[in-house]
Amino acid sequence: MIESKRLNLGCGTDIREGWTNLDVADLPGVDVVCGIEDLPLPFEDQQFEEILCQDILEHVDYVPVLRDLHRILKPGGRLRIRVPHFTSRNNFMDPTHRKQFCVRTFDFFIKNSIYERDYYFDFHFSSVRRARITFAKPHFPARLLFLFNDIMDPLINLNAHTQNYYELTSLSRLFPGMNVETELIK
Repeated sequence: MIESKRLNLGCGTDIREGWTNLDVADLPGVDVVCGIEDLPLPFEDQQFEEILCQDILEHVDYVPVLRDLHRILKPGGRLRIRVPHFTSRNNFMDPTHRKQFCVRTFDFFIKNSIYERDYYFDFHFSSVRRARITFAKPHFPARLLFLFNDIMDPLINLNAHTQNYYELTSLSRLFPGMNVETELIK
């Protein structure tokens, strides 16, 4: 196994050089073959400085997985997450998706968050470094149909208030999001 300070969780074919690549499938380049719900993951406490978790959490009961990722993340380390936004058609297209997310979902795992729900979980991250909603940017010629996404992306992601306004109004139905990208700091 590669001795790395970065974990690429559920990597599939996205093999990253210098990372520990983990997937349930024994694909070329995968360093650790393990399902992410086979907890605890086969790593020491506080082993990683960075964990990349793209397109994974929507497939699982994610709270126990987050708890274990918190365990293996070093203090000050970052957990980068990408999941489908609740308005994304991918939520409904993929029959393996079990969960849906908004831009503030992961705030519930932050100590002293504005939602004051610290008592829900026995682990907490220290902060959200970044949270944004992404939008589809298909290739030409379909690109012409999505030109408004180029305008909406920076406007909606100005701050938490514009993100909340987008999710609470018909804007999110007129211009559906693609993903939520969040970075949590331990």
